[in-house]
Amino acid sequence: MNHSVSVSSLYDRLRHVMPKAEWLSHEADVAAILELKRCRNAVILAHNYQTPEIFHGVADIVGDSLALARKAAEVDADIILVAGVHFMAETAKLLNPEKTVLISDLNAGCSLAESITPEDIALLRQAHPGVPVVTYVNTSAAVKAASDICCTSGNAKQVVESLGAPKVLMIPDEYLAQNVARETGVEVISWHGHCEVHELFSAQDVRDLREVHPGITILAHPECPPQVVAEADFAGSTAFMTDFVRERKPSRIVLLTECSMSDNIAVNLPDVEFVRPCNLCPHMKRITLAGIREALQWNRHEVTVDPEIAVAARRAVERMLAI
Repeated sequence: MNHSVSVSSLYDRLRHVMPKAEWLSHEADVAAILELKRCRNAVILAHNYQTPEIFHGVADIVGDSLALARKAAEVDADIILVAGVHFMAETAKLLNPEKTVLISDLNAGCSLAESITPEDIALLRQAHPGVPVVTYVNTSAAVKAASDICCTSGNAKQVVESLGAPKVLMIPDEYLAQNVARETGVEVISWHGHCEVHELFSAQDVRDLREVHPGITILAHPECPPQVVAEADFAGSTAFMTDFVRERKPSRIVLLTECSMSDNIAVNLPDVEFVRPCNLCPHMKRITLAGIREALQWNRHEVTVDPEIAVAARRAVERMLAI
């Protein structure tokens, strides 16, 4: 493959969201990564919160947590590099126990994953005997293993309703649990975890946006506080947000989520104006082209899961994927 041609042509897709000078600073890493993928039979899974040079430049599979989990189970490669945070790489490993799974920065964590432990779940089960535990994928493999079933922001309502139970424990995101409870007839017992990106948005932010930008369409992620979701025009996972913008093509829109979402959608929708009072995820932004290149080159930062934990955690993830 002539990587100089392929890399140069990639910029045609990014010119609406990235200055040429910035792209030129990425070209060497992009070319090297493309060659490393070819030589090592590797694929890159990238979450929607990755920067455009990763999302559109080197990723093979992109999407939200649910899409990445589904695709991870189908990957035909020797090496999977996850351009996302640690729990996403663990999920890929759970579904591909025989493959090498890499992440470019082991410190790319998640405030939700850090907010709960398996011991916390054991105490919750004692306090609420017989109540099924629905665990958000934004958790460690050990927490998934202590749960009954996983969910993502894209399928949380469907997962909760599939259990046919009048009451569920939904952990660890308090706001996601509250937003799901509003949409179902199920009593949802929540935990006190919050996403450090989405908890920063407020209902006043939404009102201020409408005042400054009359007629603007406002989309909120369900990890936002319920008051924000109530004020927004639409709430959904990053995949649902993307579909909304592609199908409706509003003239002006704001996505109340991580900043790179707007950039990645704008690449293919240059006529949509994205207003960006977004918040950066410090963990997602630890993932860089340079880090990806080094991880592939040196087989650095392999993600492993204890086999005993993996069996139970895989069961919870596969139960979700079967719905």
